[in-house]
Amino acid sequence: MSDKASIYRMVTPDHICPWGLKAKDLLKRENYEIDDHLIKTKEANRAYKEEHGVTETPQIFINEERIGGYEDLREYLGKDPEEKEGKSYQPVIAIFAVTFLMALAMTYRLTGGLPVIRSIELFIAISMCVLGIMKLRDLSSFSTMFLNYDLLARKYVPYAYVYPFVETGAGILMIANLFIWFAAPAALFISLIGAISVFKAVYIEKRELECACVGGGSSVPLGFTSLTENLMMMAMAIWMIIKALL
Repeated sequence: MSDKASIYRMVTPDHICPWGLKAKDLLKRENYEIDDHLIKTKEANRAYKEEHGVTETPQIFINEERIGGYEDLREYLGKDPEEKEGKSYQPVIAIFAVTFLMALAMTYRLTGGLPVIRSIELFIAISMCVLGIMKLRDLSSFSTMFLNYDLLARKYVPYAYVYPFVETGAGILMIANLFIWFAAPAALFISLIGAISVFKAVYIEKRELECACVGGGSSVPLGFTSLTENLMMMAMAIWMIIKALL
């Protein structure tokens, strides 16, 4: 027979607890027989927590033994913690992986093949656009993080607000191969300043900072990834200038 689990979770007309849904789904996937108790008002939720001396819902019981909340359930079942604190490269890996595939798809659609040079051009340009979007979604938060290490932004604060627009705009123009004499020097300028700033902060001053490359509030460590982003942009800008001269 299947083990029995009881879950007490909050479900009101204007709020369904996401952790309760995740806990129920996990129990279902682990083949538990589930007794699902819905707490239908905020007042009832508050009363439940006070009555049972807990600080959160959902609360999960297995064979009448209280396990605790969602993360406690994952630990009980031998699962890795879902919420991991600390620094992570996952946002950057996700962005670069998707933009690389987008570049290949776009190149194939436009040319019927996968010419290496054009694929790389599109990969870098699309990456610039996506990274720019990540910064623009919360410009205030990005500028605050950016001021921790960018040398020009520290001298002239408005530059921190301009940077994402330049990065995104240059990427768009490079995709379209338009106004290269404006886009390429602009990209070269911001990436050169960025590379120098990151190198100084990380490799000379040995500071441990979060990177603003994927926007404010990220947990991406400042270092190799940030330097790579700037070096890629520099290489793209130089290449586009050389192409324009040929």
